[in-house]
Amino acid sequence: MERYDLIVVGGGFSGFSAAVSASRAGLKVLLVEKSNCLGGAGAGALVTPFMPTVTELNGEKTELCRGIFLEIREELERQNGISYGSFDTEKLKLILNRISTEAGVDILFHATLIDAKIKDGVVSSVTLATVEGNINIEADYFIDATGDAQLSYLLSLPYQLGREGDSLCQPMTLSFRLGGVSKDEFYSSLDSLQIEYKLAQARKEISNPRENILVFNTTRDDVLHFNTTRVVKKNPTSAREKSEAEIIAREQVFELYDFMKKHALGLEKSYVLQTGSEIGVRESRKIIGEYVLTGKDAVECTKFDDSIAVSNYDIDIHNPEGSGTSHHYFKKGEYFTIPYRALIPKGTKNILAVGRCISCDHEAQASIRIMPIVTCIGEAGGTAIAQAHRKKKATMDIDIRALQKELIKNGAFIGI
Repeated sequence: MERYDLIVVGGGFSGFSAAVSASRAGLKVLLVEKSNCLGGAGAGALVTPFMPTVTELNGEKTELCRGIFLEIREELERQNGISYGSFDTEKLKLILNRISTEAGVDILFHATLIDAKIKDGVVSSVTLATVEGNINIEADYFIDATGDAQLSYLLSLPYQLGREGDSLCQPMTLSFRLGGVSKDEFYSSLDSLQIEYKLAQARKEISNPRENILVFNTTRDDVLHFNTTRVVKKNPTSAREKSEAEIIAREQVFELYDFMKKHALGLEKSYVLQTGSEIGVRESRKIIGEYVLTGKDAVECTKFDDSIAVSNYDIDIHNPEGSGTSHHYFKKGEYFTIPYRALIPKGTKNILAVGRCISCDHEAQASIRIMPIVTCIGEAGGTAIAQAHRKKKATMDIDIRALQKELIKNGAFIGI
């Protein structure tokens, strides 16, 4: 295969937006994805809805995540593919394909990263396992959008797994959907269902350690979405432990479904419509970058000189050890920013990380990991690489002010 200006590994929201922004800026871009579609957790793991990132600034409601994310959302709206933040997964896949190809991005599906080469901080190539065998592809710049920091890991770059101290990650969740539901009846009985759920847990009849049943509406009249299984103390970067988590979670799906059919209204004609093609991972490896964004930075609403994206999503930590979910909510008008340095793996010259695997601690990652925010991080990463390529500079040496101006011009960043 030919050489590229930029190779982006991982086709989730962050990798997609990085590839699109770089390609629109004139780079020859290859976007590598292990599955058969773009959208990452939103497609394969059925993660929905888009969590809110709206606040009030100067007396007006302000959407903090704009740019390519807003483009995706508006296209979903045009296609009647979104309702109350929950989106049609199949329409999402199609929209991401169309935006990417129209931007000129080369997409390679069914390609799994298995190796990469680096020397003196410069990455030269990646090796991908495909149906035609292993292929090596070279590029001038690279972006790790794998979620698990897999590219950085294979390059032996430093990283942190899970939380500091014990390396435990936030729990994994296999989302599922029920069809044939009478929604009004179900919601009328939800409060009593939650009570019965806690009683069943106390009687050891429910193995799921999650403290309640988490359900979301969908764009379909008779379909409900459940983000409520919980698998704890399993390492998402271990093939064996992730396999074990998938098995545990699928048992939880049907355990919960059988329980709900007994105790909730509106499920008499229901059925398990779908489970995610893979379990959802909230947290795994994070790179150690030129700056490590912390929970303290988030709580104190820090605004960095090299800010490239914004978050006001609560510090939402699902207990890595069992029951309970902790929150730190930001007040109206409050937000913190994400520094560009947190995208640069320490000591490297031509690679960035985007998405949930950027350089941050356990607490900060709990806030920046959602789809709207990682889309903005990805757009910033792709735009930064485009500048670095034009100027023939290392990622650390780009003009931050010029990057910020370009992101603001493209509607991707509100400014500091």
